[in-house]
Amino acid sequence: MRYPVVIIGAGPIGLAAAANAAGRGMPFVVLEAGSDAGAAVGEWGHVRLFSSWSELVDPVARRLLDAAAWEAPDETAYPTGAEWRERYLQPLADLLAQVPDGEVRYGACVTGVGRSGRDLLVDSGREADPFAVHLRTEGGAERLLASAVVDATGTWGRPNPLGADGYPVLGEQESADRITYAIPDFRDPKVRARYAGKHVAVAGKGASAQGVLVGLAQLADDHPGTRVSWLLRRPGVGDAFGGGDNDQLEERGRLGQAAKTAAARGQVTVVTQFRTTSVTGEEDGRLRLVSTDGQEVTEVDEVIVVTGFRPDFSFLSEVRLDLDPTLGSARALADQIHPDHHSCGDVAPHGYRELAQPEQGLYLVGMKSYGRAPSFLAMTGFEQVRSVMAALDGDLEAAGRVELVLPETGVCNGAGAFDDPDGALGQGGCCGAPAAAEPQLITLGRAGV
Repeated sequence: MRYPVVIIGAGPIGLAAAANAAGRGMPFVVLEAGSDAGAAVGEWGHVRLFSSWSELVDPVARRLLDAAAWEAPDETAYPTGAEWRERYLQPLADLLAQVPDGEVRYGACVTGVGRSGRDLLVDSGREADPFAVHLRTEGGAERLLASAVVDATGTWGRPNPLGADGYPVLGEQESADRITYAIPDFRDPKVRARYAGKHVAVAGKGASAQGVLVGLAQLADDHPGTRVSWLLRRPGVGDAFGGGDNDQLEERGRLGQAAKTAAARGQVTVVTQFRTTSVTGEEDGRLRLVSTDGQEVTEVDEVIVVTGFRPDFSFLSEVRLDLDPTLGSARALADQIHPDHHSCGDVAPHGYRELAQPEQGLYLVGMKSYGRAPSFLAMTGFEQVRSVMAALDGDLEAAGRVELVLPETGVCNGAGAFDDPDGALGQGGCCGAPAAAEPQLITLGRAGV
């Protein structure tokens, strides 16, 4: 019996993997925990991507869609997450669901992956047996057999906490109703009402933090009482805004420039070397944030945490993994993607060799292959799954080819986040010398006002 390739996740990279499988006539099953394609993308649908449409459509998926008379978007435009989902991801998923040897299932949450009849300790005959994929659906528990497993679950569902230890700080969970772990949609009237005229603490460095600063600065134009304490764990802003014109992802550069302008405004106080250790309620019902060195930020109404995400390996406990001990990424990628010491834009195109795990036939792809490292590009994921699916099809010659030339992106931090389709925010970059003067930094022991 020829078992299908099971692809976990119907996001952009999981669907690209399925498209490559369909293009090769390989049977596949896509398992998506959400109710439709790109469910995670839908949760940040208000955010505009840095990449244009020309960089957000997998080449094989494009050929399949074009053959089905797909109405392709303008390749030079920059979609929001919602537009990416509605105009590409869902149509692609609908098309793949019609492939004779393909299946796309929603509401299918994978709870475990192992070898059929063999737990983690068993060596003998392991590679000859199919995978056993355990999942939970509305109808109950199920078990599927698979010839290979491609994990494209990403990292969205597991945001990093406020705590600098890597765990929630004291009081963080108790204050969950006042803490947001993503970029709010500041165009939503309910969201605007939540933050308007409030003292907001923003924790994080990178493009997501930049997007939050820009959004709050725009909110402060209409509600002057809005003020921000921007909490940075490092001694200074450094390259948080980027600089120069080195970034070929132009919209990320524009965001950096806009964030620099926002941070220089009077409503924003930059608090450096702030490593949060506790969140406590004050007598007036507001919050007090305390750093490991004793610094305090007081009279806080809301906290926005944009410190990145981490992958979930809990359902892979019965398969053999080789991960970088720091990032939790595919080990072969770690030196290229570590945010503290990699050079901008130096992540080489890579494929099945770098992504293969000791459990033969198991591959981690997409954002999950990067572990906790930021700056993943969709184009990188498309090249990953092209190579992986070719290898699973036995076409090692195609799997070993490099069919992608990435731009000199200057990726340093964060994920896509801007909302200026007309490019009105100005000019900028990511990794070069600053194009304008840095905002004044204020390092305070107390930032209550």
